[in-house]
Amino acid sequence: MRTCEEPRPPNGQSPIALAAGQSEYGFAEKVVEGMFIVVNSITIKIHSKAFHASFELWQLQGYSVNPNWQQSDLRLTRITDPQRGEVLTFKELTWQTLRIEADATDNGDQDPVTTPLRLITNQGRIQISLKRRTKDCNVVASKLMFLLDDLLWVLTDSQLKAMMKYAESLSEAMEKSAQQRKSLAPESVQVTVSMASAQQSWAQPFGPSPSPSSIGQYFDKHDMKESSYHLLISRLDLHICDDSHAREAGALKHGMLGGAIQLTFRRMAFDYYPFHRAGDACKHWVRYSEAMETRGQWATKLVSEFQSKIEKL
Repeated sequence: MRTCEEPRPPNGQSPIALAAGQSEYGFAEKVVEGMFIVVNSITIKIHSKAFHASFELWQLQGYSVNPNWQQSDLRLTRITDPQRGEVLTFKELTWQTLRIEADATDNGDQDPVTTPLRLITNQGRIQISLKRRTKDCNVVASKLMFLLDDLLWVLTDSQLKAMMKYAESLSEAMEKSAQQRKSLAPESVQVTVSMASAQQSWAQPFGPSPSPSSIGQYFDKHDMKESSYHLLISRLDLHICDDSHAREAGALKHGMLGGAIQLTFRRMAFDYYPFHRAGDACKHWVRYSEAMETRGQWATKLVSEFQSKIEKL
């Protein structure tokens, strides 16, 4: 993989649907979604103008799950609402070991002497929720949860500085990509299915047919109101060591030793909602609390003041 200076245009319709000669969510999509994938090892190499990185995964498995993240009948791994014309699907990826390594490139802006950044993790998993339109299979919203267990990470100060430079080099490309997604994000999704045959084909094919109201309620329970990305680490032991003196000539000879710091985080979580607008409700957020109501009132007030200034101008 290689980072792009300018974001690429959207992929458009699903290639699976186009290859099957269809434009709607149908049999071909369901067959591909139902596949159970097992990969012994996979290596992903990423090249950027400032650094190059590699991701190595062992014993990777990908499969469909129900909304409770349990393996079950494949017909229970999707929720289709014919009134909205949308379908929810749920996936899970697991692995035994993940190894991440990053190093500066020769033509990058990093210092000539850099220490490669390395991270090795044990078991982990990614939970993916997708909401798509049934008429063209385009993704309307997505939710990605990156779950890790105990994690031990030893960093030197030079590695920490390099990591910050790597993130800075990617920030511009990520910002351009985010602006593109925001410009293409729909204001509101109101898709109706008028054909009676379409309503029958998108009905749930397992057990007794539920009423439209019950389908809507079940859909709302697991619906993604907006795209979001989440990282949850059960325990993180972070060791940061100072190796700047060790690189200097004669530092160890004169007894100049660097220091170290250890940080322990439990149940550390990061939640990112890239399309959330100032002043909008936050009750659908994963870790919503009453304290956010104060933040919501503050944001609404700022938006009102901004709108009044714009009207005056």
